Amino acid sequence: MASIPTESKSSTAASLITLLYVARGLRGFGDGFAIIILPAYMTLLGYDAIAVGIVATASLLGTALLTLIVGWIAPRHDLRPLLMFGAGLMAATGIAFPGVEHFVLIVLVAFIGTINPSGGDLGVLVPLEHAVLAHSATDERRTQIFARYSLIGALATAAGSLAASLPDFLVAGGSTQLGAFRLMFYAYAALGILCAALYRRVPHTRGEERAPQTPLGPSRGTVYKLAALFSIDAFAGGFVAQSLLVLWLFERFDLSLSAAGLFFFWSSTLSAFSYPVAAWLARRIGLVNTMVFTHIPSSVFLILAAFSPNLYLALGLLLLRSALSQMDVPTRTSYVMAVVTPAERPAAASVTAVPRSLASAISPAISGALLMTAFSGLPLVVCGALKIAYDLALLFSFRHIKPPEENARD
Repeated sequence: MASIPTESKSSTAASLITLLYVARGLRGFGDGFAIIILPAYMTLLGYDAIAVGIVATASLLGTALLTLIVGWIAPRHDLRPLLMFGAGLMAATGIAFPGVEHFVLIVLVAFIGTINPSGGDLGVLVPLEHAVLAHSATDERRTQIFARYSLIGALATAAGSLAASLPDFLVAGGSTQLGAFRLMFYAYAALGILCAALYRRVPHTRGEERAPQTPLGPSRGTVYKLAALFSIDAFAGGFVAQSLLVLWLFERFDLSLSAAGLFFFWSSTLSAFSYPVAAWLARRIGLVNTMVFTHIPSSVFLILAAFSPNLYLALGLLLLRSALSQMDVPTRTSYVMAVVTPAERPAAASVTAVPRSLASAISPAISGALLMTAFSGLPLVVCGALKIAYDLALLFSFRHIKPPEENARD
């Protein structure tokens, strides 16, 4: 069989990476307005913070279980239909939400569906896209590619946050508020259909490129240890899942929907531009150091925001947090992909993602209850303290385990 020219392989890989970047952007845009609309929609239906927390927990728990199933079958099957299934589920979620008002049905749709109340890099499509990206990247470009992937997602999420103000304009134009919210969910469904169209262009996985039947082999111990640590971080993050942070701002400072959209636009924008900075830092101080020494200050800002006496100080501290808190996202992904063998990457992506989803699913329901206590900022304090503990544990456990590019520099 004639070999494929290196230039052709590089061009195909670049086209595939670009396609996944576009799909990530579409999904990010949908998440950007959905995570703000969802608590506002539930509040309009008469539900309190505890109910919102339970729905967030159901959503994250369903995401974790589905990600586990996909991670188990991904090493054995073509990734393209799995990607299309995830996009189809996104479309179904947007269609189903406007048709339900009963709490049990809302919880069921959240459990089965794809709306991510945390605003982070969770979801059934994330480990699949990570595996495809890692397969298409060299060691030297891997962190940069994941940084761009995260950058595009964050910028798209920022734009989606601005779109969350559209219901206010629709209401001003004569629509009911409930009807405006439902229209936004239909827009979310349309984005899922567009993602499915993009995933149809992903090449089929050829038999010889499939992972072996045993998903995790020599890297099993490392992956499980990382998964355990990441679950602590995710459990902490669930206390300030973005939908709950929106609700805290609504109730603590009476923030409007349009103002919330504008704030989360700038918050996501700052997070977006932190990703290439994270890649730049990682090349100089290492992936683990970048994760830890950017994360700890962000947690301090979050704790201080909980005690803010006014809206402007709280928003300022939360924006400072946003500039730092997501710098561990591309570096964490790159690190996991670097310390396992290529054949283990799909399974490693899933095994590290699933405990994060499960752990983050526990805390929103607790956070919803804490939001109704005398000190509504308590979830922010708990989140910040747990994240600092996670960072210190990560540094202690993995500071000596370096990816190939860092070993080469040494």
